[in-house]
Amino acid sequence: MEGIVIAQQLTKYYSKGRDAEPALTEIDLSVNKGELYGVVGPDGAGKTTLLRILSTVMEATSGSAHLASFDVHKQPEEIRALLGYMPQAFSLYPDLSVMENLRFFADMNGVPRNVQKRRIDELLEFARLTDFTTRRSENLSGGMRKKLALACALIHEPQILLLDEPTTGVDPVSRRELWQLLAKVIQRGVTVMVSTPYMDEAERCNRVGVLYHGQMLITGAPAELEEQMPFRIVEVKAQPRKTLRAVADQTKGVLGWRAVGDRLRLSVSNPAEVMPRIEKSLKKEGAEVSILREAKVSMEDVFIHLAETQEAKV
Repeated sequence: MEGIVIAQQLTKYYSKGRDAEPALTEIDLSVNKGELYGVVGPDGAGKTTLLRILSTVMEATSGSAHLASFDVHKQPEEIRALLGYMPQAFSLYPDLSVMENLRFFADMNGVPRNVQKRRIDELLEFARLTDFTTRRSENLSGGMRKKLALACALIHEPQILLLDEPTTGVDPVSRRELWQLLAKVIQRGVTVMVSTPYMDEAERCNRVGVLYHGQMLITGAPAELEEQMPFRIVEVKAQPRKTLRAVADQTKGVLGWRAVGDRLRLSVSNPAEVMPRIEKSLKKEGAEVSILREAKVSMEDVFIHLAETQEAKV
């Protein structure tokens, strides 16, 4: 497929000196035209730095990046004309109303006046803000602010949309609504690159890149990455929990485990062999087993495995 966002050996240092640590280290990536690409990683991984460089807000220390064949270093104005960028922090004008913010960003992005009314009306309906046009943005809820910011980023009908953690700090209902809006954006042929620390959101992407301590650990479709993991998952719920954890630690074939709510997710070599051992040991200890089943490997399992493997190398 055609790569519309391409980075090669992208590196960023915020400070100089022998002991300086890079925020990004030789990042290579290619985002296909019309896809939803997720940059996944924890706080401090380098997600914001990467998107700032791609959006021409920040210069890389070395390496190159191109959006729609334009060089981010040499042709920033050409890129800005086809790019919508939504930073993590709220960047709209708090003392302007919803309508005034949309008109301002329409003017700033060169949307002709004879097109603005149609475009603004479309986006107000799209973002479900039609009833709030006179409300100042500082008085909007967190979710409504995010939807307004998304509408402003889309005002000039960009080919590429870069979103830096668009759902951070909003309630679950607003998160779902924002992802529903993004699905509509993708259907219109816009290429969307979104950063997120949430592994359930990574599952929604066509492809993801896992960023950790400034390094891109792996890229691919979520289902492919999950399939590549060298383990399977067994989910167990039993009482008392202390006994369950002791059995998990001692059972042959259990490679590791983590607590998720009131149950454990065990990384195992062979579920068919491990599950009978777990059940036998728990019953022997007098534990009450309510759940014992194989579960789907998730992107959270993928990320934890990659992060632990990376830390073991240090």
